[in-house]
Amino acid sequence: MYVAVKGGERAIDNAHAWLAEERRGDTAVAELTLPQIREQLKLAVNRVMAEGSLFDPDLAALAIKQARGDLIEAIFLIRAYRTTLPRLGTSLPVDTADMAVDRRISATFKDLPGGQVLGPTFDYTHRLLDFALAAEGEAPVAAKAPATLGPVPHVTAFLNRDGLIEDAPRDDTQPADLTRTPLELPADRPLRLQAITRGDEGFILSMAYSTQRGYGRTHAFVGELRIGRVAVEMEIPELGFAVEIGEVELTECETVNQFKGSKTEPPQFTRGYGLVFGQTERKAIAMSLVDRALRWKELGEDHIGAPAQDEEFVLYHCDNIQATGFLEHIKLPHYVDFQSELELVRRLRAEAMTMQEAAE
Repeated sequence: MYVAVKGGERAIDNAHAWLAEERRGDTAVAELTLPQIREQLKLAVNRVMAEGSLFDPDLAALAIKQARGDLIEAIFLIRAYRTTLPRLGTSLPVDTADMAVDRRISATFKDLPGGQVLGPTFDYTHRLLDFALAAEGEAPVAAKAPATLGPVPHVTAFLNRDGLIEDAPRDDTQPADLTRTPLELPADRPLRLQAITRGDEGFILSMAYSTQRGYGRTHAFVGELRIGRVAVEMEIPELGFAVEIGEVELTECETVNQFKGSKTEPPQFTRGYGLVFGQTERKAIAMSLVDRALRWKELGEDHIGAPAQDEEFVLYHCDNIQATGFLEHIKLPHYVDFQSELELVRRLRAEAMTMQEAAE
């Protein structure tokens, strides 16, 4: 992101002080605490963690408070802090089949092993303002069903048994780390998925919506959407085996997409995939749709010029921190640039008037 120019330090200090005052608001109102933000604005916290690439609810809550609720600014704060952390090692790939599931639904199969688990969702609410919340009273707490424990097989595995869906792509090579090396095109699928999961939710949602309206030639079903906690393990060289170092909450979405086949692939269903920190199901679904649209080349499909199929367009414009930096830098001083263009316009106008007078 662009940094501010030097100069005007007193004005800048005053601006910072004013910002702190605005952040606090009316001092007669109790100040927000980090636990309040973490527990009651959990979906905002989840988005900041997902697009900031750092799973830490407390730090995400702090960033939201410092940014006055501006989630993109909060994401910027988290990413900046993330760069200061030491890299101690690399965890093993998580196994989402062993997820302790809080929510698990499928739009393709009504009866599936493990069952449909609605979990906490807005899907069946009436979208009416609940003025009881304004009374600030303690609402009755419903009994929370325990998370589904033990292995929960993925729905797409049932299609895979009959050869109706492509095999899950497997590649044992070490994927590039987008947080440590710049994005280069063409990008393989692991790198694309990293970029999309860090990308702005609104942008990814728009790209996904475009594919549903025909700009991508994909018709998707949500094969499975699951939300829950998975264990994170790390191999310790001194011990010679892996140990569990914690757990993270994830949202995973697998879409089942129609595919008529190509010169290289038989008719079958194909896959789209999304994986995001926290309960972030809208982003996970959108991510899986965009992932599928970007796979047109490896599946031998024709490129129809849809924005969601354009790897460069999607990956270079989905990052909200880069986009914000380039957008907001134009409000910084550009006096010299503008004066030069102002003189150019004046000269061109004078030349045009001279030519017009000569013609008359």
